[in-house]
Amino acid sequence: MGTMVVLSGPERRRRWSADQKRAILAAADEPGAIVSEVARRADICTSLIYRWRQDRRRAAGFVPAMLVEEPPVEAPVAGTGSTAIVVDLAGGVRVSIGGSAPAALVSAALRALR
Repeated sequence: MGTMVVLSGPERRRRWSADQKRAILAAADEPGAIVSEVARRADICTSLIYRWRQDRRRAAGFVPAMLVEEPPVEAPVAGTGSTAIVVDLAGGVRVSIGGSAPAALVSAALRALR
């Protein structure tokens, strides 16, 4: 028979330390891990793990990406400065990034457009 917990008085939200969140997320991020099983072991809802993942991505500066099928393009010749990445931003803004662009410049430009 299962265990039943009776709450007498006002229900309180549980608080999770940053270390506890990291441990739960690490378990959920392991190869082959099933989020619902990790959540069950931690006695939390699966949606909380997904929310923590989303918060972690936002804090790290990640944004959702979408792959779009486009017709094949001829392979660029190294060193010609041809476009390597095309980023479509909100408002119809499109940024083309050359393969020879320095990473610091690309990062600064994308941060400025955010």
